[in-house]
Amino acid sequence: MNAQTDWWTLAAIVGLAGVTVLTRCFFFILDRPWTMPGWAHRALHYAPVAALAGVVAPEVVMQQGQVIASWQDARLFGSVAGAALYFWRHSVLLTIAGGMAVYLPLHVGLGW
Repeated sequence: MNAQTDWWTLAAIVGLAGVTVLTRCFFFILDRPWTMPGWAHRALHYAPVAALAGVVAPEVVMQQGQVIASWQDARLFGSVAGAALYFWRHSVLLTIAGGMAVYLPLHVGLGW
């Protein structure tokens, strides 16, 4: 590592810290109350579901960048059981516990 690299690293850290402070304090800096448009407020209701689907769905149906070719995958059965329990009881804890109760025996016991 040379002196120029150290300066670039320091500049990047200071710049990122400045951007972080500015974005986090943006609403405190404004002199008047800021209201969100109605369409943006409605869209934020769907953001967690979209983010969760974007993260969880590829983990369930893909392995090492390839779509799984066999139905003998414990993740498929665990996710179906978890989804069924959620729609039945609307409990996140029961969803996690039930999905893992199906996933673990299949993964550990059968090696799926």
